Amino acid sequence: KILLLRSAVEDLKRGSVFYECQGEGLGEYFEDALLADVESLIIYGGIHPKVGTYHRMLSGRFPYAIYYTVAEETVKVCAILDCRRDPEWIRSKLDDRGRTSGRS
Repeated sequence: KILLLRSAVEDLKRGSVFYECQGEGLGEYFEDALLADVESLIIYGGIHPKVGTYHRMLSGRFPYAIYYTVAEETVKVCAILDCRRDPEWIRSKLDDRGRTSGRS
């Protein structure tokens, strides 16, 4: 089972808006590609290296990473972040989400 937290959905929407501004239809392609990556976690959830307390899966088509946890038989996607951002910004986002993960 995959649980996509609200924060991850918002990340996906922000990325989609950015790519749509780059070219018509690119935002939809971005969303489709990242959601396909998320769906692959049904099979591959838990095999990716850990960054702090999260597993990190790199997208194959865009410079984005999917951060998730696995508990029992549920993959919880907490963040979908642009890898081009400052690593400190990424760490702070993950720390913030770790503190509020009980409130999806």
